[in-house]
Amino acid sequence: MVLAAEPDAMHTSAVIAEKLAESAVMVRRCFLLLHKKGLIEQRKGPNGGARLKLPPKQIGLGDIYAASQGEWLALDEPAFAGLLRRARQDGVLAMNETTLAQVLKRIRKNAPAAKADGSAAPNKKTAT
Repeated sequence: MVLAAEPDAMHTSAVIAEKLAESAVMVRRCFLLLHKKGLIEQRKGPNGGARLKLPPKQIGLGDIYAASQGEWLALDEPAFAGLLRRARQDGVLAMNETTLAQVLKRIRKNAPAAKADGSAAPNKKTAT
C-alpha cells in the first residue's frame, strides 16, 4: 500500500521496511516477486527504489496475491489437478474485483476514525 499511496515516487526498501516495522530484506524479497510479475519497476542508485508500473486502480489484489504466492493448492494427484487449478483461478478473479486504489481509499477513509477512538493498530515493535 506504500507504493500505491505515492505511485509516482520511488520508494526504497529501507523506508518501506521502517514504515511497516519489517526487515528491509523481506521488503526486497517482495519487490523481487512483484517485479518478476511486472507490477513494479525498480531503479538502482542514489535516487533508486521501486514504484508501481501501473496505476493502483489497474492492479487487483489477486494480481498481488498471484505474484507473491506462486503455485498454491499444488497437488500431484491428477484427479484433483483441474479442480485445484480452477479454484486458484476463481480465487484470483474474486480478489481482482478489488483494486489497490479501492483498498487505499478504504484505509484513508477509516484512518481518522481509528485514531480518534484510539483503536489504531499497535506498533509491532512495541506490542506485547
